[in-house]
Amino acid sequence: MSSIANPTPDPDDISRTLAEIERHLIEPTPPTDPPPADLEEAEALGETKRVRQLRAEVAEARHLAALQTDDTPLLLDTAKVRERRKKAHEAARLHLLGQDPAMRAWQAARMRRLLVTGAMVALTLALAWSTAGVQHFAADGAESWSPAWIFAWLVEPFMSIALLVVVGARAYLGTQGQPLNDPKLIRTEYLFLGLTLGMNAWPYLPWTDDDFTLSRLVLHVLGPIVAVAIVTALPIILAAFSRLNYNPDAGLTGLTYSANTGDRVRRTAAEVAPLIERAQVLIATGNLPDHPSASKIQRALHCGMDDARAVRDALAQEAA
Repeated sequence: MSSIANPTPDPDDISRTLAEIERHLIEPTPPTDPPPADLEEAEALGETKRVRQLRAEVAEARHLAALQTDDTPLLLDTAKVRERRKKAHEAARLHLLGQDPAMRAWQAARMRRLLVTGAMVALTLALAWSTAGVQHFAADGAESWSPAWIFAWLVEPFMSIALLVVVGARAYLGTQGQPLNDPKLIRTEYLFLGLTLGMNAWPYLPWTDDDFTLSRLVLHVLGPIVAVAIVTALPIILAAFSRLNYNPDAGLTGLTYSANTGDRVRRTAAEVAPLIERAQVLIATGNLPDHPSASKIQRALHCGMDDARAVRDALAQEAA
C-alpha cells in the first residue's frame, strides 16, 4: 500500500494562527444589546404583558416564601391577650393583698361593724314594732289621749332602752375580745324580753280574745321573737370575731389546699409567682439574704408558711 505523506506545516502559517488567537483574546467582547427601553421594543423582543406579570408574581412569591418563615409577628400580643394578662395580673395582686394580715384585719373589722349595725337596727325596729302591742296591754282600755293612754306609750321605750344598754355593753365588750357572759345580765335580758313578749301576746291569746286568730297572735309576737333571736345570736358572733388572729408570727396562713385524705398539699411555684417576684426584689435590695429561710420569707412577705416554703424552694431551684 502506498502511504500518503502528511505535509509539514509551514512555520509562517503557525505564526499567523497564533497571532490570530492572541488578537482574539486581547480584543474586548462586543457589548450585548441593552434591555428594551420602551414597550414596543420589549414586545419585539418577547417581553409581553404576560411575561412581565409572571415575572412579578414569581418575585412576589419568593419574597412571601421568605417572610412566611419568620415567626416574629406570632410573638406579638394582641389587644385581647394584653387585656387578659392585665386582668390576670390584677387578680393575682388582689389575691396577694387579701392574704396580708393588715388587710384581713381591716376586712374583718368592716364586716363586724356592718353586722353589729344591722343587728342593732333590727333590734331597735323589733322593739319599736312591739311598742304598739305593749301600749294596748298597758292602756287596758283607757280612753284615747287620756293620761293612762299616753303613759302607756312609755312602757315599751323604757324597757327597750334598758335592754339596749345591756345588749350594747355585751356587744362592745365582745368586739374587744372580752365577752360579757355574766348570768345576771343574761337573766336581765330575758326578763325584759319576756315581759315584752308577754305583754304583746296576752291580749290576743285564745282565752283572752273572743275573736282569736293565729295570724293576729303571730303578728304581735313577731317583734319580741326577733329581739330574742338577735340578743342570743349577736354575742356568739362577736365572740367568734374576737378569736380571729391576724399575727403572721402566730400561725396566720393564706389559702391552703387539702387532698381528700386531709393531707396538706404544697403550693407550686406558679401559684406563688407574685411572692417569688417580691422575694427576688427584697434579695436584690439586701432586705433578704441570698438563701432566706421560710420563716424570714414569711415575716418579710407577710404570707402563710406554706407559701413561704414554696417561695424558698423556688428560689433554691433557681439558684441551683
